Formats: sequence, structure tokens, C-alpha cells
Amino acid sequence: MTDPALPRIPPLTIRGIKTFAVEVPMTYPLGTSAAIVKMAPMLLVDLETAEGITGRTYLFCYRPSAPRAIDVLLRDAVSLVAGERAVPLEIAAKLVRRFTLVGVASVVRMALAALDTAMWDALAVAATLLGARPRPIPAYNSSGLGLMSPEAAADEAEKLLAGGFRSVKLRLGHPTLEQDLAVTRAVRKRLPEGIELPVDYNQALTVAEAIRRGRALESEGISWLEEPIRHDDYRGNAAVARELTVPVQIGENFNGPEAMLEAIAAGACDYVMPDLARIGGVTGWIQAASLASAARLEMSSHLVPEISVHLLAATPTCHYLEYVDWANSILEEPLQIREGQALVSARPGLGLAWRSDAVKAFALGG
Repeated sequence: MTDPALPRIPPLTIRGIKTFAVEVPMTYPLGTSAAIVKMAPMLLVDLETAEGITGRTYLFCYRPSAPRAIDVLLRDAVSLVAGERAVPLEIAAKLVRRFTLVGVASVVRMALAALDTAMWDALAVAATLLGARPRPIPAYNSSGLGLMSPEAAADEAEKLLAGGFRSVKLRLGHPTLEQDLAVTRAVRKRLPEGIELPVDYNQALTVAEAIRRGRALESEGISWLEEPIRHDDYRGNAAVARELTVPVQIGENFNGPEAMLEAIAAGACDYVMPDLARIGGVTGWIQAASLASAARLEMSSHLVPEISVHLLAATPTCHYLEYVDWANSILEEPLQIREGQALVSARPGLGLAWRSDAVKAFALGG
């Protein structure tokens, strides 16, 4: 018997996709221990259904070559399920089997995640499917604060408080601990009391160095230590987490919920922050949220805040939304931040709609 309180899920049939590769200038160039990033390459995806409903999503692609590579894989995936009902769990299982020999990781995982998320969006245009009411989500500003001098970092930290943010993320990984401490202290001194300051090493350190720097930073008022060492060294991350009182945060590189389960079993972290594209889209996120809830671990998001805000609203151990403004210029309705809280769009589904003029202006060259 159907519960009348539950939304009716409309039957939808996958027809095809349209994609748009863009590269958008970043407001704040982002220097990390891995690279200096000035442009945000993205792949915008429109999933078309036979019923005329369009599901949308986008991927942040890291390198300008990646959108086109992912596009090829995405079109291949759609060709395998065209004409089938849009049932995300069934489609996800089928496509994982079909791509097993290639390997469901990296750009393959991202392509399948894009299709999954777009399917969920199409279905959610007519019904709320994730089992949660929209609510404001605490957000931290991650749009800037790359590797830079102490004075420059302090100046930029002040700018990132616009919108009422109560937390901003600082990248570390300078050549010496003394430089890391100088930047952290300059930023902390400039920030008003009560503002949280997570720090991110982008996998720059060895286990021993992560413990050494982590201990030095514990008295500097940081709220977590993110990706101090190689992301998939769960034994090493567990050693760092055991030795420090500041929470260790990892997760943006989890390749599917299976990797997150392995990390939790190893005691590799205190917090988790899966990436929508790498965890397996909405389907993978739901599984990850259940794992975090069972382990009683706070769960945050990584990038794509316009989509992640919906998912965190349905996450039992919701912690923080990572906010970046990289997609603002291509969206008809950018994500709104008020008093440090991200506000879920009132538009149907995920609420994504592209600005056609911006898509054309920022089109990624061949």
C-alpha cells in the first residue's frame, strides 16, 4: 500500500544528454601544496528524458583536459542505458558492472556520478526524494586562502567573511613549520573571536611531519587538520589521528563508499568529507551518509555546494558545507549565504539552471 504522505515518483525514461565544457576565472587564485589554480574547469550536464523533464548537474574537473575526457565516458554510459527507466540504484549497479574491466575510479567514477546525480535531479523536479526538509546548512568559505604570505592571507581571510561566514579554510604546506605557524597566527589574529579556522595540507606531509606540525598547530585555534598525508594511506592517517587532539579530516578522495568504509574501519579520521563526484553521485552519498551515521562521524561536503547543500540536509551527521563561488557566474541562481548558513534553493529539484550567455563566454576551447 502506498503511503499518501510520500511523494509520487514520476516514471522517467532516459533519452540522452547535452554537455557544456567551461572554464571559469576564480575570484581568488588558489595556491595549494600541489598547484596554483586560477581557473575552474567544469562540465555542465543536462540529462534529457522522454517525458520532457531535464535533470542537471555539474562537475569540477581540476584540469582543463578532464571535461572532454569525462564527456566521452559519460556519453558512453548514457548509450548503455538510453531508453531505460531512470532508477538510479539499478542504473548505478548496471554501469558499475559494465565498466568494471576499465576500472570504476577517477574520470570513470566522475562520469557515472554525473549521470546518477542528474537522474536524481530529474526525479526530484516533481518530488522531494531524499527524506529531509530543506534547511539552512552551516558553511565555511573555501574560495581562497591558498599558500601566501602572512599579511596577504590575513587580508584575504577578512574578505572571505562577507556573507556572515563563521568559518574560513586556510591552506598550509609551506616549506617549513615556522612559515605555516606565521600564516596561521596572522590569520587567526585578524579574524574576529568565534570564527572557526580549519586548515588543509592537501596531502603534503609525511606521517612524522604531520604529527610534528599538527602538535604545533593544536594551540593555534584550528578546528581540524585536513588531508595531512597521502589520502589513501589509512594506516598513516590513523597514526596521525591517534597522536593529535585536533580532529583529522579526510574524504574528498574516497573512491566510492567502499573506500570510506575502509577508512572508518582503520580509524583513519575523526571527520569525513566525501566528494559528490568521487563517492558515486547521490546514490553513493546516501550510502556514505549511512556509514557516517553508524560510525557517529561528522560529515561535511567537498565542493559543488549548490548540490551538496541538498545532500547535507538529508545527512544525519551533517557538519559543514564547503562553499566555493566558482560556479556563481554560470548559474541563474547562485547559492545564497546568509549569516554563515547556506540556503537551499526554492527551485524544483537541485535548482540548477545555466546562464546561456556565461556558458558561451566561458566555453572551454578545443
